[in-house]
Amino acid sequence: MDDWDRNKRILLELLGEGENSECADCGAADPDWASYTLGVFICLNCSGIHRNLSGISRVKSIRLDFWDDDLVKQMKKHGNRAAKKQYEAKVPPFYYKPRATDCIVLKEQWIRAKYERKEFTGADPQYEPFKSGNRVGYLWKRGRDNANFQKRNFRLSEKEGTILYYTKEEAKEAKGVIQVADLNATFQPEKIRNPNGLQITHLKDGRTRSIFVYHDNGKDIVDWFNAIRAARFRYLKGAFPKASDTDLIPKLTRNYIKEGYMEKTGPTQKEHFKRRWFTLDAQDRKLLYFKDPLDAYAQGEVFIGHSEYGYNVTEGLPPGIRGKKWTLGLTIETPERKFLFTCENGRDLTEWIVAFKEVIFKPMSPQDYTVEATLRRKQR
Repeated sequence: MDDWDRNKRILLELLGEGENSECADCGAADPDWASYTLGVFICLNCSGIHRNLSGISRVKSIRLDFWDDDLVKQMKKHGNRAAKKQYEAKVPPFYYKPRATDCIVLKEQWIRAKYERKEFTGADPQYEPFKSGNRVGYLWKRGRDNANFQKRNFRLSEKEGTILYYTKEEAKEAKGVIQVADLNATFQPEKIRNPNGLQITHLKDGRTRSIFVYHDNGKDIVDWFNAIRAARFRYLKGAFPKASDTDLIPKLTRNYIKEGYMEKTGPTQKEHFKRRWFTLDAQDRKLLYFKDPLDAYAQGEVFIGHSEYGYNVTEGLPPGIRGKKWTLGLTIETPERKFLFTCENGRDLTEWIVAFKEVIFKPMSPQDYTVEATLRRKQR
């Protein structure tokens, strides 16, 4: 019992040292598991992935399992900082490192890439994963006008800055062309109802268009995602030659700050409230709304500018106005009009208000003014 208590105390002290206080793989705070074969401290979720790395990683709970002296010495000898130097020595700047809130396929493939395939150790100088944003292969794509997913051949060209997709592998004419310059890719497993589901959004004829794809294999869909990020990185380096990598990395791909259902009424505020799916994109400062979450095109787009220019969010609705089913309201003020929404519950209401405030109080960039002017012209 004395060994149990002593070793547990030592491990808990190690957790407070530097990078050990965060999961070595996803950055979650206060990890309480460890891989004693790799010498890293990890969170509960990542420990489940490590259990599947047969012969590579063996895990124990720091608080619940018994640790003998040899295993404790192993943890003292290594730790998260040392593991990062070894297993993340050559990670390309555009390669996505998952966070605690990311989906399982991103975390699993990141962990397998590091410890199983050892893609970033630099041990083999001829092996350079993802050195360019070029990729060819199939993806299952959802049809624009129906819910069927069909196999399509996709071709990503970093040099051309495009993604082309074809109905047949031997087809000469592309069915669709996506410009890397204005696309965003984000994992959407819950929305697409597939663990490897990816949403690719881009501009087509001035409108925001979304396509929904997946691959049967988790590694392949994550490889596609990182190849897209590589192509975006090359484009942004050319478009903003003076910008640092630190400035460009957040612009490669992004998750949306908030998504979900709300009810909305029309511009006269006398129309019936209708249930719609909303997506708030903090980078483009756009609120988009759809009849269905998997619609190819948004029904409408609202620019969310800075508070100094007449944009604001307040809880509640004007006197005498009520939602159809939901009564918890919020009002978005813009220089042109007010937008009225209702939420299903208090948690959604609070999350939407917090998300809107994050955008409204974020300084606007020169590109934001261009987006605002473009949307205003479209709405006239």
